Amino acid sequence: MLKKLTWVLLMTSALGVVFAWQAQQPAQPAAAKPVTKFGVPVKAGPMDAVLVKDYTPASSLVVPETRVTRARFPVIDAHTHSSMSRIKTRADVDAWVKTMDENNVELSVVFTNAHGAEFDWQAELFLGSYPKRFQVWYSIDGSNPDAPDFTARTIAELERAYKKGARGVGELTDKGWGVESNERNALPRARRLRFDDPRLDAFWKRCGELNMPVNIHIADHPSCWKPLDAKQERTPDFQTYNLADKDVPPFDELLAMREGMLARNPGTKFIFCHFSNQGHDTAALGAMLDRFPNMYLDVSARDYEMGRQPRTMKRFLEKYKDRVLFGTDMGRDAGMYHGWWRLMETGDEYMPGRIWWPYYGLELSEPVLRSLYRENALRILNWE
Repeated sequence: MLKKLTWVLLMTSALGVVFAWQAQQPAQPAAAKPVTKFGVPVKAGPMDAVLVKDYTPASSLVVPETRVTRARFPVIDAHTHSSMSRIKTRADVDAWVKTMDENNVELSVVFTNAHGAEFDWQAELFLGSYPKRFQVWYSIDGSNPDAPDFTARTIAELERAYKKGARGVGELTDKGWGVESNERNALPRARRLRFDDPRLDAFWKRCGELNMPVNIHIADHPSCWKPLDAKQERTPDFQTYNLADKDVPPFDELLAMREGMLARNPGTKFIFCHFSNQGHDTAALGAMLDRFPNMYLDVSARDYEMGRQPRTMKRFLEKYKDRVLFGTDMGRDAGMYHGWWRLMETGDEYMPGRIWWPYYGLELSEPVLRSLYRENALRILNWE
């Protein structure tokens, strides 16, 4: 009997050890259910290790590839940046003009992103070298909008910059942090300067009196307000611009701020760059253009909105051919210009896109190209 009891105790102890060991082991995942997409079973393989940002599929399509190295008609590039083009010296300006000549770009509007002495230096660099090949625009100082003299000081600098050669204002930006502010220096949200802020009304009015158009960057691409997950529209290369869960107003709320500014300042020309970050919804954007005759657009850096909806965008540009200006916002590389000419002038399909998606050529008509490339800029910008 004693032996039997001893054996039972030993077995019980051993089972306890086994159960304790099993409890410490990680739970085994349930077998994954087979996945079928479009009738094809999805199986594991070497591509499972490929990151989305590294995925650059090679196309087997045999389609026309039209090389366009010079714009069909003379071009005014209404959206460039001295900083993005890395302009520091007269030699840099000379090199840019050479590239412009090769591409049939007769003039570039340069956003200096500067005021005060820095603006004066850039104005002299560009206008002193090539007064007929560049316009220079200045930017306001939005760092202290609560100051009692903010409006008067901003208008005074506008008039001073105009005398130094500025022929427009911009690109002025509010992605949610306030006009000409960013996440690092933003004021508390309730104190941020907005485009429809009454503190800017007298400034906008003076811009109109001087016939100085204002280039406005409002909000950002709508994907910036979406989570960084498997449904995010743009690749991980652009996650640095993401605004989801940050201390900024929603996308629609920022866009709504255009209306008060446009309505209260009918004598001022406002050019909303990047299709006013509404190129994904041309119907809504067109409705805004219908309401406000002092609202204009530029196409800068939104080749990916144009090239992936070519029929929709072509209809939009045909309808509003007098309201849209050409601009690049992408440096001064010759290949960059070539991509624009191919996108707008040819009917090529499945072109390599700058932002992952393939593009399809718009094959714009001659009247639309002439308006977009040059005629609208001649009519809308200040040439005094």
